[in-house]
Amino acid sequence: MNIVLIGYRATGKTTLARLLAEQLGWEWVDADVVVEARAGKPIARIFAEDGEPAFRDLEAQVTGELCRRDRLVLAAGGGAPLRPETRQAMRAGGRVVWLTARPETIHARMAGDATTATRRPSLTDRHAMDEILHLLAIRAPVYRQTAHLEVDTEGKTPDALAAEILARLDLPATPEEHA
Repeated sequence: MNIVLIGYRATGKTTLARLLAEQLGWEWVDADVVVEARAGKPIARIFAEDGEPAFRDLEAQVTGELCRRDRLVLAAGGGAPLRPETRQAMRAGGRVVWLTARPETIHARMAGDATTATRRPSLTDRHAMDEILHLLAIRAPVYRQTAHLEVDTEGKTPDALAAEILARLDLPATPEEHA
C-alpha cells in the first residue's frame, strides 16, 4: 500500500508527502528528485538538452519503479499521470490523491518559490498564468480519472491537509502520534 500524490505544480505534493510519511511511519520520495539524480542534472536541463519526451520516458520509468514499493508516500511529477502505463502503476500501487488549488494560487505559489526557474521549466511558450490555465484544462480530466480521492488545498495548513487525507483514506497515524 502506497499513497501517490498527484496534481499540478505547487499544489503541495512534496510538503504533504513528507508530512504524511512522518505521520504514518512510512518512507516518502519526490519523484522529480529521483529523476534528477538518475539523469545527473536538473529537470530544466533535461528539457533543454534532451527534450520533453526523454524527460517523460525517465519520469515514467522512475514512477513505475517507485509505485512497486510498499509503505511509500510518493510526490509524483505534475505530468506523470499523462501516460496510461503510469496511471495504471499509480493505481495498482495504492491510493492516489489529487491535490488541487485555484490557478491563481498555483501561480502565486510558483512565483514565491525560488527554485521554480531552475527546477520547473516552462512547458509551453505561454506566459505563466496562461500556461497554468492551458495545462490544467488538459490535465484535470486525467488527474480526475487517476485519483481515488480529490483534496482541495485552498486555505488549509499542511497539518490540516494531512489529517484530512489520512481520515478520508481511513489510515491511522503511527501509534506514537496518539501517545
